[in-house]
Order: sequence, then structure tokens, then C-alpha cells
Amino acid sequence: METGLREAATGGVAPRSRSTVQRIADLRGATRELARLRPRPRLERLSGLHNPWGHAAARTDAWRFLDLCEDPGIVDRVQSAIGPDIVLWDSELHLEAASYQRFVDEGREGRYWPVMPLAGAVVLVAPEQVQPLTCIELDRVVSGLPSLDPGEPLYVIRYMPATSHFLRDARAPANWIAMEEQPLINHAVRPLWLVRGEDRAGNDFVTGFSLLVPRWAGIQPKEH
Repeated sequence: METGLREAATGGVAPRSRSTVQRIADLRGATRELARLRPRPRLERLSGLHNPWGHAAARTDAWRFLDLCEDPGIVDRVQSAIGPDIVLWDSELHLEAASYQRFVDEGREGRYWPVMPLAGAVVLVAPEQVQPLTCIELDRVVSGLPSLDPGEPLYVIRYMPATSHFLRDARAPANWIAMEEQPLINHAVRPLWLVRGEDRAGNDFVTGFSLLVPRWAGIQPKEH
């Protein structure tokens, strides 16, 4: 992990003071607020919804979504799927689950993952459903996708094992394809969260944790 420190990077999650059920209830209110927006935001604007430094933070409380992504109960499920060293790298909200169903049917889940070797797990949170949580290994998403209510919102959380490396190079095929097909999304500058275990692949956990300074900010008028 590129922190400048000699100690090994270790992960941590949200405290257990609040239950998974309570966190999903909080999410339910947030997704309803977003669904009421007119015009409805583009899917790309709801990408990285857990990122307090992302563009989605202007529309909702990103910390509420991050709190759910770090929930110990959810991370336990992810650990069962991909092992004890876990990195949160992406999430997005589909205001209608039918949108994600099409996304999967088109073979796009995994297509934009800048992860080498490619591995991970997807957690689906359907806050309006009786059984709101599903955790699926990335290579089983097509066969393991549960029955979804097409008109209800679906929050998709993506985790990778910390034994894989997250590619920051914008020229990496997954990043290049993502920017061609989803121009508002740049995974290369996304922040990463080590939510459990240790980083074992030299990942960069520094990039993305602040707002970029506009280029014009460094251009100052000359004094006469």
C-alpha cells in the first residue's frame, strides 16, 4: 500500500453498533430520494455513490452508502466468497433493477473491472425487498443473479481481493473500455478502501481521497 509508512496496511470496517438491517433502512430512504429526482440522473452520475469525494456526493449523503459498504455483516459474506483480504472499489445505484439485469445480460459486469488477476464479488442490495442481500462471486454473476423486481432500486457494491492489483493506468484495457462506453466514469482515479485483512498486491490507497484542483487554479494574473 502506498502510504509512505512502513507498517503493513490492514483493513477495518464500520463498528457493529448498528445492524445491517438498520443500515439498509437508511439506504432505503436515500434511494427513494434519488428516485424522486426529475429529471432522473444518468447511471454514470450514480456510480461511486459511496465516495464522499465523487460527483455523486452532490446528490446524496455518500457516507450513508459507505457505511453500508463497510458493514461487518456484508463484509463477512464477501469474505466467504473471496477470502479474508478485501478491497471495496466501486458501487452504483440502479434506480430500476431491470437496468442491472440488462447490464449483466450484455456481459458488462466484470468488463470494466481494472483488476489483475480478475476476481471479486458483487453484493446486491435491494432495500425494498424482504430478502435484500445477495453476494455473488464475479465469475458466477450471470448464473447466480437472483430474481429481481424490475421496477425497484438496486444498489450494487463491488469488492476485489487484496491479493489482486487495481490498475491505475488509464490505458489499461478495462479503464480504456470503461471511459469509451461510459464517458463520465474514470475508474483509474477511484479511491480504494481496505475493508478487511491486509493489502498483498501493492495497491494504491492514496489516489482519489481528495478533490482535484482545477487546472486554472494554478494560473494567477501577473502583478504590475
